[in-house]
Amino acid sequence: MKYALIIDNTVDTVSEVPVEGWEQVNDNVYGGMVKKSDGTFDLSDETKQKNQQAELDAQTYATNKANGNQKLLDLGLTQAEATALTGYTPPVAE
Repeated sequence: MKYALIIDNTVDTVSEVPVEGWEQVNDNVYGGMVKKSDGTFDLSDETKQKNQQAELDAQTYATNKANGNQKLLDLGLTQAEATALTGYTPPVAE
């Protein structure tokens, strides 16, 4: 169990050590989470948006790497040459 300082229904600080006036919470509660009316905790809408954007950015980056690699191959480079230039190694098909 952990202990959380909750200000305006938002977890401000979390501690492993009991602190007077802080609320006991589960181990999966972190700073920035919002306390819902049923007493459970969830990520804020802002954090959910940031996480969703980070996933989208990672997918876009992976797609761009693969597309750039293919363009180098289309220009006549071997995969070894393209990898030497970019550091990108395509995934191995199963």
